[in-house]
Amino acid sequence: MIEIEALYRITYGLFVVSSGNTDKGNGFISNTVFQVTAEPPQFVVCCNKNNFTAGLIEKTKAFSVSILEKETPPEIMGRFGFKSGKDFNKMEGMSVIYGQTGVPIVLNSSIAYLECKVVKSVDVGTHMMFIGELIQSVLLDNIKEPLTYLYYRQVKKGTAPKNAPTYIDKSKLEGPVTADKYKKFKCMACGYIYDEKAENISFSELPDSWICPVCGSEKSEFVEV
Repeated sequence: MIEIEALYRITYGLFVVSSGNTDKGNGFISNTVFQVTAEPPQFVVCCNKNNFTAGLIEKTKAFSVSILEKETPPEIMGRFGFKSGKDFNKMEGMSVIYGQTGVPIVLNSSIAYLECKVVKSVDVGTHMMFIGELIQSVLLDNIKEPLTYLYYRQVKKGTAPKNAPTYIDKSKLEGPVTADKYKKFKCMACGYIYDEKAENISFSELPDSWICPVCGSEKSEFVEV
């Protein structure tokens, strides 16, 4: 038996992991960043093989980690967590600098950032685990608190993207949902609820181009609740 709530008790932070260069950069929301050694300081990030950023990390052999603040707006989560960099420039319009390795570093809603050069890659099935040696770390704000996955779930009502290591498809674990005339759909990025009864139009009738009115996530990133 697997109790999902038990897994949620493991503590995680939320970060923007980025790679690439000035010509093409990308980033994704990650809750799997942790330090593994002190001398030298080394950090691990875990990235789904389908993520556009995974290919950029493999190519540049470097990545950055932007540590997000507690009150990070849903727009940031939607942009980096629920949109693909294959057909959308996530860095456009953002506050970005470039590190010693040339990788982009996102400053929006960041309280600190790290830059690492990859020293080892490990294939863990659906994901790649990149081990990077720290080459610089900068504290941007020593007052604001970092955003945790628990706070994101319980207060912000957000959920993990489908490519996240912690994503769980509850439909495979739970029984069928009782049919109802009106349904509700939740944005996995920001927690916004689309209520068919209140909107007076079924979710299925919305065009594929419809996006979340709060964070801009695509219609495909909504789940029925």
